[in-house]
Amino acid sequence: VFGLSSVAQVVLGKGDFGQQLSINLGFGIGVTLGIHAAGGISGAHLNAAITLTHCILGNLPWRKLPAYLIGQFLGSFVASATVFAMYYDALYDYTKGNFTVTGPTATASIFSTYPAPYMSLLGGFFSELVATAMLLLGILVIHDEKNNEALKGTQALLTGLLVVGIGLGMGLNTGYAINPSRDLPPRLFTAISGWGMEVFTAGHHWWWVPLTAPLIGSLAGVFIHKIFIDFHNQPVVESGNEKGQQVMESS
Repeated sequence: VFGLSSVAQVVLGKGDFGQQLSINLGFGIGVTLGIHAAGGISGAHLNAAITLTHCILGNLPWRKLPAYLIGQFLGSFVASATVFAMYYDALYDYTKGNFTVTGPTATASIFSTYPAPYMSLLGGFFSELVATAMLLLGILVIHDEKNNEALKGTQALLTGLLVVGIGLGMGLNTGYAINPSRDLPPRLFTAISGWGMEVFTAGHHWWWVPLTAPLIGSLAGVFIHKIFIDFHNQPVVESGNEKGQQVMESS
């Protein structure tokens, strides 16, 4: 809701009620609050690519995958409906009742991501892969107990800032979906709410890229962290409730 409504306000307000920065902040705030809401219950699985990665790595039982995906997809779909209802009058005024995917008054991008006109499918795929790899790498270092982990209680805020950072630097090409759960349900909603099946054919049939590239990027982020950081860190000696000063050394 925070993310999509921030996009709606920028697009429908024609730039008078926000810019790209406000969209990045909206998604970052939404992620932070989502982690606070669900962190103690499920570990805050808000991203299908991350959830599937945990299953592949053996960190999450496969039997839990359907429930997590249903929760993510249902939440995203309901969020789309909520923003649509909240901004329906503004949508109608902006488009004169003609909801389009492309063109000067296109509004489908309020809900799902679409590549910039100059982007190829391969370039867009690479952009989503890199952005998601940075997301996973950032999340892992924030929670890395063997390294310089974040202070307890700040992880949600830092993860939100991480999403803001990705948007600030990697949002131009594709709108940084970095999450199948954030992209497909809103796309389905727009398909049945007036935009039609063009939401699946626009951008050279772009719709499948935000589903596949984030998964590969997620696995790449884990690999990068494991090879270049985790393998080189040894657990610190515990002294009471505080970490010891010396690092365990192996011969």
